[in-house]
Amino acid sequence: MRPEFIVPAVFITIVVSAWLIGTYNKFIKYQNRIEEAWSSIDVALKRRFNLIPNLVSAIKGYSEHESEIFENKTTQMKPSNSMDDRIESESQLTHSLSGLLAVAEAYPDLKASVNFLELQKSLAEIETDIQSARHRYNGYVAHLNTLVESFPASLIAAKFGFQKQNYFSLDLATQRELPEVGFGDGGSAKA
Repeated sequence: MRPEFIVPAVFITIVVSAWLIGTYNKFIKYQNRIEEAWSSIDVALKRRFNLIPNLVSAIKGYSEHESEIFENKTTQMKPSNSMDDRIESESQLTHSLSGLLAVAEAYPDLKASVNFLELQKSLAEIETDIQSARHRYNGYVAHLNTLVESFPASLIAAKFGFQKQNYFSLDLATQRELPEVGFGDGGSAKA
């Protein structure tokens, strides 16, 4: 090799190597951040799950039938390692929890109970934590997915097995659906 080509070849090799290492490290960084964010979600979900027996016992005296149904559903839930299975079971739990809170709405004495109000406040705080952790998680997933699909980083992703991740979505028990607002005759909305 001619001496005038050695310096540019070394320079190009160093630049390409630095880019490869930097891009690989970005993949690792986002994978680790996704794992950390999922851990935060998992902790908040466990806190929510641990709060449920207290909610059930607070409601039990007012509505024995509904709380027994809810209690049976929650005891049947099994922990899962699969994120898709976990999302499905948490969605079922959220639906049941929403139903339980709806039952509580029918009992004015229960709604005025200090214990129940504290439990409801704790649930709202936990679900705020879940939303915050979900937002962080989905942000990291977006960064990783963009990197996996971007050229030339996609070449590194294919070589080292980095794949797109799924976003995490979960309705929360304390979310209220917005009422339909109608205009015109009879108060119904027309499209």
